[in-house]
Amino acid sequence: MSKYDDEAINTARDYYNSEDADNFYFHVWGGEDLHVGIYKDDDEPIFDASRRTVQRMAERLATLSKDSRVLDVGGGYGGSMRYLARTIGCHCTVLNLSEVENERDRKMNAEQGLDHLIDVVDGAFENIEFPDDSFDIVWSQDAILHSAEREKVLTEVARVLKPGGEFVMTDPMAADDCPEGVLDPILERIHLPSLGNPSFYIATAEKLGMKDMGFENHSHQLPRHYGRVRAELTRMTPELEGKVSEAYIERMKTGLGNWVNGGNNGHLAWGIFLFRKQ
Repeated sequence: MSKYDDEAINTARDYYNSEDADNFYFHVWGGEDLHVGIYKDDDEPIFDASRRTVQRMAERLATLSKDSRVLDVGGGYGGSMRYLARTIGCHCTVLNLSEVENERDRKMNAEQGLDHLIDVVDGAFENIEFPDDSFDIVWSQDAILHSAEREKVLTEVARVLKPGGEFVMTDPMAADDCPEGVLDPILERIHLPSLGNPSFYIATAEKLGMKDMGFENHSHQLPRHYGRVRAELTRMTPELEGKVSEAYIERMKTGLGNWVNGGNNGHLAWGIFLFRKQ
């Protein structure tokens, strides 16, 4: 049943709530960090590389402390906020569309003794239900690509961020010089007409009063990550019987291959953005 008026929001919500997707991301992708990793080598465990991304994003934040209030928009299973709560001791809020992921998130927070520091909120980042100037830091990893209204998402981020606060994000993107049409197989898979690109995010953030503090380009890690996930999915396929359908696995292998090809051809971009609200 549709919960939101926006078709793209409902498509993303229904996908991540599905049993196939939930079991794939939980068992194959690592169940903590549902985002692109920064790898030392092609055989490194997905969890280790994904956690390195979290660590690097945290290192870039000049204002992060135990007194910070952090909002993660599109937080998946909430692994990044558990990392911050555990290592920094700050209060974190995860805003995420999938109720299924959010239930796993809440369970892991309780199991790890971190639920007193982390709130998990069901909702869409196109309409963040918090007052203006509520958070010291807004965080997002590989989630905004799923929105059909990316400028609206950034507008909401700027609104809830306190003056002087920081916004750190990653997103799989089209390269700024990406030729027309070459990403159609990827776009068809995610049911969207386009991806963002680095120039779009920087220009939009600056228009909204957030100063660009530098884009750290790790684009070569994107195909590396999707290739690593595809290899792990292939290795684990026998173990996934009864958890993930054969049809989903085959579609996912094809989809991951499209990301690998797009990245290796130089048509995709990925890295860590940092903005500061003026």
